[in-house]
Amino acid sequence: MMLKWIAALFALISAAGVLAFSLSLPSLDGAAPASGLQANVSIARDAEGVPTISGATREDVAYATGFAHAQDRFFQMDLLRRSSAGTLAALIGPAALKVDRERRIYGFDALAGRALARLSPADRRILERYAAGVNAGLAALRVRPFEYLVLRTKPQPWRPEDSLLVIWSMYFELQGNLLHREFARGWLRAHTDAQALRTLLPECSGWDAPLDAPSMQCGATPIDGAAPEWFGGPSPSAQAVAVLHERDALSDLPFGTATGSNAWAVSGKHSTTGSAIVANDMHLGLRLPNIWYRAVLEYPASMGKLRRIVGVTLPGTPAVVAGSNGAVAWGFSNRYGDYLDLVQLQSDSHHPDAYRTANGWAPLRFREEVLRVRGAPDETIRVAQTDLGPVWQAGDRRYAVRWIAEDEGAVNLNLLRAEAAADVPEALAAGQAAGIPAQNLIVGDVAGNVGWTIAGAMPDRRASFEATFPYASDAPTKGWRSRLPADDHPSIVNPASGLLWSANSRQLAGAGYDVIGDGGADPGARARQIRDDLAARPSFDEAAAYAPGLDDRALFMSAWRERALRALDERALANHPQRAEFKRLLLERWDGCACVGSVAYRLSRRYLSSLYAELFGEADREMRKLDPSASFAQATSRWPTVLARLVDQQPSNWLPLRRKTWREIELAAIDDSIARLTRGGAALKDATWGQSNTAHIVHPFAAVFPALSRWLAAPADALPGDGNMPRVATPTFGQSERMVISPGHEDLGIFNMPGGQSGHPMSAYFLAGHEAWVEGRKTPLLPGPRVHLLVLTPAEARGEKPARVPGSH
Repeated sequence: MMLKWIAALFALISAAGVLAFSLSLPSLDGAAPASGLQANVSIARDAEGVPTISGATREDVAYATGFAHAQDRFFQMDLLRRSSAGTLAALIGPAALKVDRERRIYGFDALAGRALARLSPADRRILERYAAGVNAGLAALRVRPFEYLVLRTKPQPWRPEDSLLVIWSMYFELQGNLLHREFARGWLRAHTDAQALRTLLPECSGWDAPLDAPSMQCGATPIDGAAPEWFGGPSPSAQAVAVLHERDALSDLPFGTATGSNAWAVSGKHSTTGSAIVANDMHLGLRLPNIWYRAVLEYPASMGKLRRIVGVTLPGTPAVVAGSNGAVAWGFSNRYGDYLDLVQLQSDSHHPDAYRTANGWAPLRFREEVLRVRGAPDETIRVAQTDLGPVWQAGDRRYAVRWIAEDEGAVNLNLLRAEAAADVPEALAAGQAAGIPAQNLIVGDVAGNVGWTIAGAMPDRRASFEATFPYASDAPTKGWRSRLPADDHPSIVNPASGLLWSANSRQLAGAGYDVIGDGGADPGARARQIRDDLAARPSFDEAAAYAPGLDDRALFMSAWRERALRALDERALANHPQRAEFKRLLLERWDGCACVGSVAYRLSRRYLSSLYAELFGEADREMRKLDPSASFAQATSRWPTVLARLVDQQPSNWLPLRRKTWREIELAAIDDSIARLTRGGAALKDATWGQSNTAHIVHPFAAVFPALSRWLAAPADALPGDGNMPRVATPTFGQSERMVISPGHEDLGIFNMPGGQSGHPMSAYFLAGHEAWVEGRKTPLLPGPRVHLLVLTPAEARGEKPARVPGSH
């Protein structure tokens, strides 16, 4: 009897939990009072929850956008603002303290208030109305968002400056590796002679496909000089146990799958519509909910015309990030430029709280930051500040971080100007003045013009190879001191080919690249494949423009397959049946693509990774003693180019002491690959790419609350694609949306994205559309027929007061 009562009580509690969760879903129909509206605003949703937000003014539309964002995605917005402010632990608990310690040193919460005050009155009003809409959206929920029910805490109201913190969160997302990259390059310079350093850190790749030249000649000369002492490292047998974990970490190298994106455009002379066509797939971490929120925004423009902007928004901000306004379409890819300096502080025992400059000693300034921790005692950290930026420490060395993200113009709302852009020049100008992390901006207009520029904040300097390393605080002429004027951003309009492309690689071969600098540009294989895909077609409709984004041909990896096959000659196979099996599978199970069933692709990729560990693993281990995020792969994303030159040229003066021949190195990498892929008794023939590349797209709670994971995850689909090809895909990183638009012909546009509109697992929109993204299926850009309609009405006209945010103070 007691067991029955316990079971009944458990069922009752579970039912109450489900009910509470369901009450945190928004109401999608009816009317709701809203303070400060100038007229009614409608939020019409289609069958997948995509809203069309229509209002009488841009301010009213901003309010309703905030309302919709809060109801569908408030927890996501909260994480974004907290991640840049360094206040995650106050919500999540001790697990977030590491992130808070790293990010609080920048003081972005205080900077946000000052940045808000610098905005124009019109832009500030947009943020104020957006914040009011967010808080109204929260208040309209019957129960606070489910995450706060689980955490047993209350959502804090949204402030206008929080939207600026969300923009800063994207600086961490898109440029957060720059600090570790510069440190790694500094370590290499300190442990490598100048001649070898140039070999290890090439400034371009033979794969590069710049916009202003057919190609780049890189690495054609023989490798001279001697390898550094660390190259190749000690014998693996001597350190097998000690370094096993590190070598496993090295197995998941960023093969062109760090932060990225693809974007391309074809001019009207190549399109079936006569308008340009713009395609964009931005590569970011994959999670639930997806980072983007689809929306259509409508409000009156000048001359009584209706302005309609369609695309993706970033919850926490009121603007359409990428999309179309009917006259112009635009998209982004991350621009890996040199936007951060590490300045090694020179000090001595007589000046422990000062640093030496070219003009003498300067004092360090200190402040205490209290890190609130949910469920644990608060932690206080002491932050040191210089005139160049906050102090970051690695080992016993202190560095000032001079990052463009802290510049006065790093964040603003100038991207809103794209909504009114009538043509390519106006859209490019809006991007150049935008306060966002620097991005390749690809634009096309209804007249058929196309253009490219760098959007966002950039340092004013002419970058060089030397500029990519840390420098001493007393160096008189190093570093940058101001932001590059918007008019000086490099740009290209209407190239003769009528084609533009960007894929995070070296965008320019000429002098314009010196303005951008090298902050970890991709090796270029993706860009080349996209360029060649575009050049192969004389004309495009939207479907044809969509196709390059699904190109998973393994052109880059095929060369590594050939290298492995060359190493596996008859002598290598003698008395080595597993090597013979490895070779057989390379020959027979090669599909020429990163297809889910391909065994040869996975073997080739594993071989390259093992070769990296063989030659650069020791350097990574030494760097990570000082900075856990540093590595040779961080120092140069062109590391496959370096490996290819070494393996192809096989210079005797670069042969590690513990190896007798380069062939021995290659076979050691193959043997390591076999050992890893057959671990636990697995058969080599079953090592398909899909088995490794299986989606793991989950809500943040899935790791914290494993019992909820079955309701908080997308299906574990095997994903085709990889890095260094247009269809970028890993289990947790990839194409965060796919979008194709010909301005003026949005009804023909194509769109899909991982996850759905809602961040609530009980919502019908939690995974709506996800399957189309997995399959690469073309679905419409514009929302379908209206299924739900919510009308926000001016509360003042009804004599009502808006509700308070649930649980707020």
